[in-house]
Amino acid sequence: MAEIISGRDIAATIIESDLIARVETLKAKGILPKLVVILVGEHPASASYVRQKEKFAERAGIISEVRRFEASVSEDAILNQIETINNDETIHGVIVQLPLPDHISVEKVLKKIRPEKDVDGFTATNVGNLFLGEPGHQSCTPKGIIRLIDESKTEIKGANAVVLGRSNIVGKPVGLLLLNRGATVTTCHRGTKDVDFFLKQADIVVVAVGKIGLVKGEQLKPGCTVIDVGINRTEEGKLVGDVDFESAEKVARKITPVPGGVGPMTVVSLIENTIEAAEAVS
Repeated sequence: MAEIISGRDIAATIIESDLIARVETLKAKGILPKLVVILVGEHPASASYVRQKEKFAERAGIISEVRRFEASVSEDAILNQIETINNDETIHGVIVQLPLPDHISVEKVLKKIRPEKDVDGFTATNVGNLFLGEPGHQSCTPKGIIRLIDESKTEIKGANAVVLGRSNIVGKPVGLLLLNRGATVTTCHRGTKDVDFFLKQADIVVVAVGKIGLVKGEQLKPGCTVIDVGINRTEEGKLVGDVDFESAEKVARKITPVPGGVGPMTVVSLIENTIEAAEAVS
């Protein structure tokens, strides 16, 4: 049976052993890291995620402020809000919780955020830095995934890694991070022929598609490490991932649970990015 990679436990350790001390160092210099979350409309999943961000921020000792807007808010109002945040030196990081209503352009919103305050790592500048292997804010979920792999004692350099999914938020950036660390990376998607062939070669599998039970144990290479990014809700209301956990844990050497795997690591990466932004101006 596979060893469970607990993102919840790893995130707690990162906060207690690293982030709290870094925040205290900043406070001694008169700097209190501050994160602002812009939340538009009512999305239960987004609201839950924001609450987790506030909880982690409190544990680390930083300020987390949520600015809520009705779904009918104008695009200009959100852009003006970001401009105000850009010019506020007491705010070190800002994220705009996605999804946004259709009348608000995600592209315009991301372009408006100053890269040094883009602690979600979504702006073109930070994505470009990731591509080039240059310093910058890394996207939170991919950053958390790499930390999970490292903490599981899985060797990345020289490994065959398969990423299922090619989104700008997870699939593409995690593929780049793995590539930058020396893995041989294959990105699979709907157009990929014979996905099973690639999975059978994979030492590391990252699944970020959003489909319940997409990957079964019999498709995996024995002894691989599986990172399940999917968060899906069954008809019974249970949260499950993209990987069929019961069959996969019999084949894999290491595997993340859902929930309690990637999710907490995404949030702790956001908090760390905010702290790094504050450290950059200290």
